[in-house]
Parts: sequence; C-alpha cells; structure tokens
Amino acid sequence: MTDLRGADIAAGLERMGRAVLAFVTLVRGSTPREAGAAMLIGAEGALGTIGGGTAEHRAVSAARALLAEAAPAPETLDFPLGPELDQCCGGAMVVALAPLTAADAPRFATGGAALWPGGPIWREGPAPRPVLIYGAGHVGAAVVRALAPLPFALRWVDAREGLTAEAPRGVATVETPLPEAEAGAAPAGALHLVITHSHALDLEIVASALRNDPGFVGLIGSATKRATFLRRLRARGLTEAALARLTCPIGLPGLRDKRPAVIAASVAAQLLQVDAALAAQRRGAA
Repeated sequence: MTDLRGADIAAGLERMGRAVLAFVTLVRGSTPREAGAAMLIGAEGALGTIGGGTAEHRAVSAARALLAEAAPAPETLDFPLGPELDQCCGGAMVVALAPLTAADAPRFATGGAALWPGGPIWREGPAPRPVLIYGAGHVGAAVVRALAPLPFALRWVDAREGLTAEAPRGVATVETPLPEAEAGAAPAGALHLVITHSHALDLEIVASALRNDPGFVGLIGSATKRATFLRRLRARGLTEAALARLTCPIGLPGLRDKRPAVIAASVAAQLLQVDAALAAQRRGAA
C-alpha cells in the first residue's frame, strides 16, 4: 500500500496496537514524495511509504526506537536529500513522527485528524476520484486489479451475477440488470471505463455517462467502433461537446498489445494522467 487514508490508519492501529505515524510536513525542492505523504510504522510491519531510500529507512529506525520507549514523545526529522543520505534529489523533507495507540484509531476512521504538540499530525487529502468500471470479463477484471492500489474510488459494475465476487479489497461491486443507471447516478467528474460483453450495453452506458458531466468516458474497441457509436449517439441527440468526451480505443497511444494485463496497465497509466489533468484544472479554477 503506497497511500494511506484514515480508514487504513485506523485498521493498522487496531491491528498493531502501538505504532508511529510518519508524515511529511514540509518539502523543499525535489523530493520523492509530496507533503502529506504518510506511513504507519509498527514494531515489525508498516503501511504506506514516504518515498523509500535512506530517508525512509532512517525514519523507520527512529520510529521503532520511539516504540521501544515506555512513554514516547513526538519527534521531527529533517532530511537533506543529498550525498549524506546517498540520494541525489537535491531537495529536503521534514518528517514528523507521532506515536499512536489503538485508542487513536476512531479519530482516523472517519477521515479526521489526531493532534500532536505541533498541531494536526495528518489530514486526509482530496477524496479519491470515482472510477466506474463496467464489465467483469477478462479485461475488466485485469483493469480492476491494476487500478485497485491506485488513488481512486472504484465501483465495479456488471449485469451478470457472480463475476465481481473476486473483487480486490476496497472495491465496491454492483450487479444490476441496468448498468447504465449506475452511469447516470455517478457524481459529476467521475471516470467511466466501458468494457462489457455487449456492444448494445456499451452504447447504453456510454450514452448515460456522457449526459452526466463525466471527467472521462473510455470505451474499449477500435476506430470503427468509435465511428459507429458516434453516429448512433448523434442520432440520440447528444451534442458534439458531449461526444468529444468519448475516448475510444482506451489506453495509451501506440500500445497495440491486446493481452488483458497489458491493456490494464495502459489504461491505469491513462487514468492517472486524466486525474492529474482534472486536478490541475480544479486548482486553476480555485
């Protein structure tokens, strides 16, 4: 796990009993992680990462030294990311270490922040963007597996029974005879990946998603399938502005490999690019 949310920290504390939350409070210049990155460090295990390398190794060692104390107090570590740490980022990062116990878990379970003497020790970042994946065939399943560790809120939808039963932890699943209704009910800005077993069903889902102010609508297929869908969607009255949001084929340009795992990796990279662009737009508007 590379990114922690409050529920992850709460579950980790309940399992570990005692742990230290290491979180990046300040970055200067080039650094391996951004401010707000966090990891939960127990006496033996850990969740998340603050960038790896020597800096993280020293943070883990310092955290475990705190856990060995009877009454550990918070600490702050300042890491210049240069030759001393065998790193060449050139920047610097400040990492706070906050000792916690299972009693602190409820404060994180709902996305809140606990406090330490220096202030809030950690806060949730922006809510992960919703991604709806329609279709639980070989490609759909591979896409869900590829996206599950990434900072998205996944909803896996299929019209058939039982196919989403093997969903990774944290992935919401929906079995419904009307997947297009899920597209119509999705929040504005959601990302939609349409990968079902039926072109007719694909069309219904795409039409519903495009009418619902999506951040992205991706359809598996070819240029021929795209042209056919555009013609049929125009006949349904969708505007050119709405149709411009349809991406087909899905995945990064230039990758023609049709193996499910390769398609999934390509689509995952594409959605990360889309999410970053949408986040930049939001910051610009703010």
